[in-house]
Amino acid sequence: MSHPSDDNKPALSNNFLRSIIERDLAQTGQPERHFAGTPGDAAHHAAGPLDAAKIRTRFPPEPNGYLHIGHAKSICLNFGMARDYGGICHLRFDDTNPEKEEQEYVDAIQEMVAWLGWDWNAGGNSHLFFASNYFDFMYRAAEYLVTAGLAYVDEQTPEEMRANRGDFGRPGVNSPFRDRSPAENLARFQEMRDGKHADGAMVLRAKIDMAAPNINLRDPALYRIRRATHHNTGDTWCIYPMYTFAHPIEDALERITHSLCTLEFEDQRPFYDWLLGHLADGGLLAHPLPHQYEFGRLNLTYVVTSKRKLRQLVDEGHVDGWDDPRLPTLVGMRRRGYTPSSIRAMVEATGVTKSNAWLDYSVLDGCLRTDLEGKAARACAVLDPLKLKLTNWAELFGSSAHVEHSSAPAHPHIPELGQREFSLGHEVWIERDDFMEVPVKGYHRLYPGNKTRLKYGYVIECTGCEKDAEGKITAVLATVVPDTKSGTPGADAVKVKSAITWVSVHEAVEAEVRLYDRLFTVEQPDSGDADFLSFINPQSRRVVTAYLEPSLAQVAAGAHFQFERHGYFVADRIDHQAAKPVFNKITGLKDGWSK
Repeated sequence: MSHPSDDNKPALSNNFLRSIIERDLAQTGQPERHFAGTPGDAAHHAAGPLDAAKIRTRFPPEPNGYLHIGHAKSICLNFGMARDYGGICHLRFDDTNPEKEEQEYVDAIQEMVAWLGWDWNAGGNSHLFFASNYFDFMYRAAEYLVTAGLAYVDEQTPEEMRANRGDFGRPGVNSPFRDRSPAENLARFQEMRDGKHADGAMVLRAKIDMAAPNINLRDPALYRIRRATHHNTGDTWCIYPMYTFAHPIEDALERITHSLCTLEFEDQRPFYDWLLGHLADGGLLAHPLPHQYEFGRLNLTYVVTSKRKLRQLVDEGHVDGWDDPRLPTLVGMRRRGYTPSSIRAMVEATGVTKSNAWLDYSVLDGCLRTDLEGKAARACAVLDPLKLKLTNWAELFGSSAHVEHSSAPAHPHIPELGQREFSLGHEVWIERDDFMEVPVKGYHRLYPGNKTRLKYGYVIECTGCEKDAEGKITAVLATVVPDTKSGTPGADAVKVKSAITWVSVHEAVEAEVRLYDRLFTVEQPDSGDADFLSFINPQSRRVVTAYLEPSLAQVAAGAHFQFERHGYFVADRIDHQAAKPVFNKITGLKDGWSK
């Protein structure tokens, strides 16, 4: 099975799920899974006996939106557990709601799982599945429940069903249709299948216990009528199974050994077991049956992961689409410049517990810095440009057109990446905050009378500045101190307390640089009663015209760099072109966010 190359020999961290899997393997050696349906129910069952997978997990997204950072934990956990214990992880689409599902999401989910470094192919077989492939079996399973007196067709209105369900302090009330005979219910259910009733006119419900303390056991819905074209089955069906009915059946048909899901499904586990147990009793499934285990979900500060709220941000234009680099969607994080390795490292840092965890955004940025520090090439960039004029240049070198060649390592610790070549001329761009006309205490960069070094170049002495009619500084003036060029015998002749980055005006590459910050100003923007939109950070995206060193003139989209002094940047994978460079800021060299 393919998996991330940097995880070839994973260090197995202890957690309760590993303990469960190791216990199961110690007891059984290799869990067996049987299938009691007909081979036509799922193509992979017709292909032959179960391959030699010790465990079998699955990542089961609903294709009704884009994956976000919370999904990354489930992806890495399910695929990672299968990898670590000689198993297989399925990528399965729980596509039971055609009104909200689209092929666009199916494609995007596959792309993001692969981007994170995981592969659902193993042993020469694809382990890509769809709930909709099992619709025939699910329908027969539902008919069995009806004939066994374990399900009935309810014709109450949605409002009546909601009112009669009760709440945590009040038991539910039996439906007036609950005691119809199995024959009557079967006829009604077949009428639903045949399109003889309107959408919403009736539903199929399990017959469990309307007084159960667990509200999920109060006769949950199994099927509803929905005339909607399905992305996979077209218009074959006008009834569709509910997610809570379909999901356990999918696990059983795919012979999942460990069904790993987040804590919000814990209250659904009794129904999961009830359903599979009764289908096994009816001979539709065989033991041993899959078991569900819940773990705490990953919550990242300063973002929202609710699909509804993410869609609202996109639809109302608060962000620029699902791949906006400020969003916690994986497509957005990829475009921002986060690497698969950094996301996997962040997931590993959260551990696996039985409680939901809040992870500070700075942990993700720290993982990104760790990943890129050892491999991102360096470059100089000026993001808030102010011109610096070297007034004695012509006198010193005989011509204002003279250039002094300079170089620097592409990476200080990877000599095989070579050298960056650039040159110094009589005018350069520097950062605006590298000059203060009246310096504050402790300021060691440019101010009248002070010396500093142009990094990789000469020591210069500031002599003043130029201003426009409104008094805004338009240029800094300085003179070159002779015989102080970096790398020459006189480089250390003049001691200075600072060195500043620069880009020569004559060879600067003009670029659009998008400076991204956190989308919200509070840690948990969707908690409490406040409108989460009121916490949008107005400075979450700024666009500047920057000047870059010439080594960045022809870089490919998606290439990562450390802009010296500023942080980590990536050439935008969509908009970047050699003729019009576009770079995104991923994160600074250290966490500079002020809470």
